[in-house]
Amino acid sequence: MSPGRSAPVTPHRAEALRAATLCLDNKANDVVVLNLHGVTDMTDWFIVASGTSDTHVRAVAQNVEAALAKEGIRPASVEGLTQGRWVLLDYVDFVVHVFHPTMREFYQLERLWGDAPSLAVSPS
Repeated sequence: MSPGRSAPVTPHRAEALRAATLCLDNKANDVVVLNLHGVTDMTDWFIVASGTSDTHVRAVAQNVEAALAKEGIRPASVEGLTQGRWVLLDYVDFVVHVFHPTMREFYQLERLWGDAPSLAVSPS
């Protein structure tokens, strides 16, 4: 992982980075981790990633969910898995967003949450 802007160490950072790594392991593109701690009370971290197709988006999300479940980390809710355009895995303290590229461009979460420090991640 190569850091973008520095994100301070906060609770649940390890889990957020683990989810980002799992996205990369499943060939997700443009993986970014947004540190929302202190920016909103909604959650502490957003992981934003892109798949290359609806099938790839679903596969990335399913593999992240399965791998984290093996570590005892289960989502409070999952949305969008059937369609595969934007899958949201809500772990309460962090949220994983896996987008089809056109949906990511449309919603622009990184711009919407531009006040949040980010970590750009890439394969080691």
